[in-house]
This record gives sequence, structure tokens and C-alpha cells, in this order.
Amino acid sequence: MEINLLEIFKEATEKKASDIFIVAGLPLSIKVKGEIIPIIPDRLMPDDTEIVVKEIFDIAQNPNWERFLETGDADFSMSVPPYGRFRVNTYRQRSSLAAVLRLVAFGLPDPASLGIPPAVVALYKHTKGLILVTGPTGSGKSTTLACVVDEINKNRKGHIMTLEDPIEFIHRHQQSIVSQREVPSDTLSYLQALKAVLRQSPDVIQIGEMRDIETIGIALTAAETGHLVLSTLHTSSAAATIDRIVDIFPPQAQHQVRLQLSMTLVAVVSQILVPTVDKGLAAAFEVMICTNAVANMIRENKLNQLNSVIHTSGDIGMQTMDSSLVNLVKKGAITKDTAMLYSPNPEIITRML
Repeated sequence: MEINLLEIFKEATEKKASDIFIVAGLPLSIKVKGEIIPIIPDRLMPDDTEIVVKEIFDIAQNPNWERFLETGDADFSMSVPPYGRFRVNTYRQRSSLAAVLRLVAFGLPDPASLGIPPAVVALYKHTKGLILVTGPTGSGKSTTLACVVDEINKNRKGHIMTLEDPIEFIHRHQQSIVSQREVPSDTLSYLQALKAVLRQSPDVIQIGEMRDIETIGIALTAAETGHLVLSTLHTSSAAATIDRIVDIFPPQAQHQVRLQLSMTLVAVVSQILVPTVDKGLAAAFEVMICTNAVANMIRENKLNQLNSVIHTSGDIGMQTMDSSLVNLVKKGAITKDTAMLYSPNPEIITRML
């Protein structure tokens, strides 16, 4: 079967797809507003997917084809003018090759159009500490981080270093110098890049994901020594995020980590995407800003009290996930049933509405 990838990219862009799926046994498909739609009538055979995946490597000028065949996994990004950037994951399944391509626009996102709260965008004003954006895969964490970094770039003179796997949004030099390093094409690993980054005179360090104890340890140290560090975690709330960071360390080090977090943490933004009444997706956010009261709770391990502090601190930009979902219901963006389905506390949704 002959497949014109550029035509596929064009159609996916025109239909505002979020992903392209190339998997043997199914037609080549795209995801639009959360629904998977075939865009060619015939099912792909293993020979077809191998040809298409190889062509993707060629378009990306990625030399790691042989390594991908050995390991069965590869992550990289590529630009295909005029259609945009693509975050590519290729993998082996049932002894055939497959790929999922996430579409990323060339331009940087507009926070207001995405529903990102002003308090989140305003985090760019901080010059040191740790800002974490958390949520499940595909919830828009990278997009939120890109918005904050863009505001720093537009408003402050400094050196922004981003370490990503892969690079999703391209930041042009504006007020700041922006250096973007991709794992593994520009550096072997997050850990190697982090060990080098403090010698590169950074003011702001963006880490694609805090994956292990070494990465988290260096990120905490960098935040403690006067840098602004931004990163992501796959956690669902501020309390779960703090627990995850503390629990990754051995018991004898956990008290020290709580002290470090209480002194360095600026904010935790947790987000999810929920289906809207018009079959789109809307973002809901929990926003926790590290006040003195929050810092004391982290230090004393009283995280069960965090939610009540977030709930009563709306005047400084904090909000619970439940209040964010309720706001979406009141705007008519989502139904009450959807809010209850995605809420951590459905009974609170009922009470608030």
C-alpha cells in the first residue's frame, strides 16, 4: 500500500487532530476531539507500517533507525513545514512496527484560549525555587510549562535552559537567551544534562520530567541555590506530588527532603483534560501556591490539611480541582455528570452545585 505521509500530515492538521496512529491491523487513523477516526480505508499490514515508520525516521533525519530496531522504542520530534511539529513515539508491537505522532503547533500556545488560570501564568515572576506541573500523560503539562517559560522569555533578561525528551515547543530568543537540549540527540540523558547545566550559567532550568531520585535531587539542589526550576510529574494533586518526591528517597533522607521542599517549592499545578459538551476537551486545574502555612504543613508532614488551605486561599490564586470543574459546569463547557466523573470528591461537586 502506498501512503503519502505529507498528505496525512496535511489532513491531520486541517482536521485539528491531536494524534496520528500507525498500527498494523487497523487503518491509519487520527484522533480528533478524543475520537479516533480512520483516514484511509484499508488496514495496514506489518510491511506497510515498517515502510511508514522508516519514512518518518528519514523525514526527521534521525540516524537511530538501527538502534530502534534493536531496542523496540524511540522518542523524538520533527518539524514538517508548513504543518507543524510532531512528537513521535515509535515502538514494536506483536512483532510489527508502530508509531504515534502527537501534533504540536509551530507557534507557542495562548494561555487564555487554553483556560490556564492567570495565577499559573503569573508564576513567571518568580526568580528562584521549584514550580511543578503535574497530571496524567497527555493532559497538557508541557503546554502549561511552555506558556510560563514564554512569559519569562518575554519579560526577563536571563539564560533559560530546557532539557526535554523530546522538544515540543520551540522558544525564540526574546528578552532571554533560550538554550533547548533534547534527550538523547543533544545529551545522553536528563542526568548527564543536569550535571552539566549548573556550569552553563542558567537562570531558569526546565526539566521535561523528574523521573528518578538523581534527577529530583539535582533539581532540588538547583532550586535551593537560587535558580528557578520548572518540571513535571505524573501525579494527580499537590499532596500526591509532595508524597511522591519524599517517598522516592530513603527513610533517613525524607525529613531533609521535606525541609528542602518547604524552602524551595513555589507552586504545584495539577491538571486534567475533560470532555466538553461540544465533544472537545477542556483543562481543569488545581493550583497550590506555597505560602508560609503550606510550607509548615510540608515540613511537619501534615499534607492531609493541604486541600482545606487551597480551598480557602482563592484570593491569592489557589483553587481546588473541584472548584475548577464546577466553574466549567457553570460556564456550560462540561456537564455535571462529567464533573463528578473526573472529580476527586464527587460529593463536593454535588454540594457546590
